[in-house]
Amino acid sequence: MSKTFPAPVLFRLLLLMTGLLIVSGARADVVKPALVEISINSNGTYRIEVRASIEALLTGINSRYKNTQDAPTAEAYDQLRVLPADELEQAFAPFKEIFTRQVVLAFDGQAAPLSITGVVIPEPGYPKVPRISVITLEGTVERSRESVTWYYPERFGDNAVRVRQVDETNEKWHWSDWQWLRRNKSSEPFSLTEVFTRQPVTSVVSTYVVAGFEHILPRGLDHILFILGIFLLSVRMRPLLWQVTMFTVAHTITLGLSMNGLISLPDNIVEPLIALSIAYIGFENVFARDLHKSRLLIVFCFGLLHGMGFASVLADFGMPDDAFLTALVSFNVGVEIGQLAVISLAFLAVGLWFSNHQWYRRVIIVPASMAIALIGLSWTYDRVII
Repeated sequence: MSKTFPAPVLFRLLLLMTGLLIVSGARADVVKPALVEISINSNGTYRIEVRASIEALLTGINSRYKNTQDAPTAEAYDQLRVLPADELEQAFAPFKEIFTRQVVLAFDGQAAPLSITGVVIPEPGYPKVPRISVITLEGTVERSRESVTWYYPERFGDNAVRVRQVDETNEKWHWSDWQWLRRNKSSEPFSLTEVFTRQPVTSVVSTYVVAGFEHILPRGLDHILFILGIFLLSVRMRPLLWQVTMFTVAHTITLGLSMNGLISLPDNIVEPLIALSIAYIGFENVFARDLHKSRLLIVFCFGLLHGMGFASVLADFGMPDDAFLTALVSFNVGVEIGQLAVISLAFLAVGLWFSNHQWYRRVIIVPASMAIALIGLSWTYDRVII
């Protein structure tokens, strides 16, 4: 068999390496959606709690950017995120009027006047993960109102909202399901006259499958590189699927435990270790010519780490109280579909055409794996050095 390789291979390899280099410039600082909880009290008052990044609000960084570092205001964002809480609150003060003018709480289609009554900002922590502040708005509402809607402008980012009916006299309350709002859409009306009913199972499944898939494609750069690293050492389907299955089982375990509050590790430990796992897989591909059974154990252990990373995504997204297990399983199904999509694309790009050639390891596996390893080391350094 010829030791030379055709020009199309060089072109495909160039595309692969270019993609990896683009990914290497991306940092783990993603734009998180706002979580909005609206309490409507039987005494005629309401309270809104918006959990969001004030730094992102002030610099106009929203869901258009997959990564905060892609925004033209990234430098200003980085300066704000290290400010002490009192200084950031001062910087936010002039923005309060803009915020209350842009968000809309409407009862029976009529907008209610909004007033910010409190802002709680944590002190700076691990700077590679956005700091989430709580903005509180309060007001009064006529008890005869029958429905409420919420609007959070696209310029502020994506958001998830739910409403709680509160009966103070009888000490009872009912939460609605979360509504995930994108593309400048208002919420569907929440009834104030009927006890909230459970969201249909099909709706829960579709919502969380999509959320899991999107966390891999296009948002999960960490996980994309890890899956590509798994793919490169063996393109034979059976061992490949075994590795993906072990990874899925592992991250399902820690995801479930984390979401139930049974285990927890701080972000400044989880994020560097995830990056280091990517580097390890890349280097192992370079130095190990064959796939060993120990690889399954390694992939399983790293999957436990990645599951904790997934947990932060679900925590930001919000979980339905009465369909927790359904949402959790659906999210994992979406993640699995995303992983298989990454493998399928990689197989169609290079594995299907070139894996039987003698030069496949030298030309494809080693350079691509080395790139993945170096990107993983770069991310590790970036997440450790504050």
